[in-house]
Amino acid sequence: MSNSVSNSVIKILLVDDHPLVRDGLRARLEAMPQFQVVAEAGGAAEALEQAGLHRPDLVLMDINMRGSNGIEATAQFRLAYPAIAVLVLSMHDKLEYVTQAMQAGARGYVLKDAPGKDIVVAIETVMSGGIYYSAGLARQLAKPQTQDNQLTVREHEVLRHIANGESNKQIARALDLSVRTVETHRLNIKRKLGIEGQAELIRFAVQHAQFGRGG
Repeated sequence: MSNSVSNSVIKILLVDDHPLVRDGLRARLEAMPQFQVVAEAGGAAEALEQAGLHRPDLVLMDINMRGSNGIEATAQFRLAYPAIAVLVLSMHDKLEYVTQAMQAGARGYVLKDAPGKDIVVAIETVMSGGIYYSAGLARQLAKPQTQDNQLTVREHEVLRHIANGESNKQIARALDLSVRTVETHRLNIKRKLGIEGQAELIRFAVQHAQFGRGG
C-alpha cells in the first residue's frame, strides 16, 4: 500500500536564483500531497548536481538566472537526464522564449503571473505525457504560424524596424550594429522566409508587426 502511494508522488526540483521565489513555490506545491520538493538549486550547474543526487521526476526551471540560462540548462538536462521532465516557469511571455525552451527539450511553459492552479495542472499534464502552455501563450500559439518562428531574436528586431520604414543606416544606429551586419540580417530573413524582393520583405514586416500587436 505504501509503495503505491509513494509511486504516485511527483518528486520536484526547483531551479530559480531567487530564494524567496523558491520558498513560495515549495510552500504552494508541498501543500498538495501529490507533490514533493526533493531539492532546490539557484543555477544550472547546481541543478544538474542536485538532479544526480535526488533523481526528481520533474524540474521546474526559471529562464533568467545569474550566471546561467534556463534554456541552456534545459538542453543539458535533456542530454544528461532524458527521463526527467523539464517545465519552464518564467516571467517572459514572448513566443521566441517559448520556442527556444521547447526546442531545448522543455515539456511545458508556465508564466509566473499565471494563477496558482496553472502550475498544478501543468505539472500533472507534463507528467502524464502531455505538453502544457499557459492560457495566453496557448492562444498565441493557436494563431496561424508563419516561417518567422525560424528567425532569431535579433532578426525579429530588424524586422520590426523594417516595418517602421527605417533604412539600413537607421536600423544600424538604433540597434548599435554596422550597416553591413544589418544587410546580412536582411538577407538571412529573406532566405529563411523564402522572400525574393525588398517590397515583399517590407510587406511581410508590416503584416508581422500588425500580427504581433494583435491579441
